[in-house]
Amino acid sequence: MATSDILLIEPVDGLGSEGDQVTVKAGYARNFLFPNRKAVPVTRSNRKQIEALKVRRAEREAKNLEDAKAQAARIGETHFAIAVKTGDSGKMFGAVTAANIHEKLSEAGFEIDRKKVHLPAPIKELGQHSITIKIHSEVEAELKFDVVSENPIVEESDAEEAED
Repeated sequence: MATSDILLIEPVDGLGSEGDQVTVKAGYARNFLFPNRKAVPVTRSNRKQIEALKVRRAEREAKNLEDAKAQAARIGETHFAIAVKTGDSGKMFGAVTAANIHEKLSEAGFEIDRKKVHLPAPIKELGQHSITIKIHSEVEAELKFDVVSENPIVEESDAEEAED
């Protein structure tokens, strides 16, 4: 099969990032990468672009890392409560999922991809919980939140006194 050496102008999933020189099948380069302006053929003049693209990528990655660290610090300081429906004894109906936590983070002004909220299992208990959010490949933030009941919980001793 025919292959082509190309220079990526922008990141392509599963292939490489901006400024990388890769070898791909000729048809993929000709039919997808070149028409969508994601790559250019490797020539002497394009080799100069490689260095400029690598510098630009390094600057962008440094800025993204810095922004991620700042956002992780803000998330670490954030604390909120998620209200859930419970029965009279305090047993939850349903569970708190990553989607619920992502919604609360969005309401608090954080722009985080829902897939980055790592929840090992749905939360089915009231109380204080802590999860990890992977903001960047090198940065993780710990988020603490409370799961509280929407309606008051009636204790058994309180229920007996109410009946008397």
